Amino acid sequence: MSTESSGEFGLTIGRLAESSGVGVETVRFYQRSGLLAEPRRPDSGFRKYSQSDVQRIRFIKRAQTLGFDLQNIAELLKLDGPQACDVTHDLAADKLHLVEEKIAALGLIQGALKHMVRQCELKHKQGTCPIIQSLAQDRAGISQEAVGVTRSLGRRINLNLPGKQRGL
Repeated sequence: MSTESSGEFGLTIGRLAESSGVGVETVRFYQRSGLLAEPRRPDSGFRKYSQSDVQRIRFIKRAQTLGFDLQNIAELLKLDGPQACDVTHDLAADKLHLVEEKIAALGLIQGALKHMVRQCELKHKQGTCPIIQSLAQDRAGISQEAVGVTRSLGRRINLNLPGKQRGL
């Protein structure tokens, strides 16, 4: 993909961001990361961006949506020609494998949570909460692999407890 960012009647950074569906800070981040060229500042003082910059940012966002990190995206942006398909295939196959592993780990978490909820529903009136007991006694049925997946997904579950908020 071209990194050309010139054009006398081009877009301002605000219009570029709006047209691309991102914020101005995202555009600047992509520039600092080397994914998007920063055009020279003309005498008028406003850098101008081209339609190809809009397409480049959209490409980056679509790749991120599929789980590619910025390093992978930088590689994809450099590819052109017949060799591009082999390299792209390998990157996508690796990403697919990671997604499949995460889905499997999430299935384990889902099963453990379903079991704990059922236990809670069956034993709720017997005093101590079975979910708290399971977690305290390391009987939650959650593997370390599954715990790692939840960390890598960057998700936090927040419980609204009386008087304070706690995250898991």
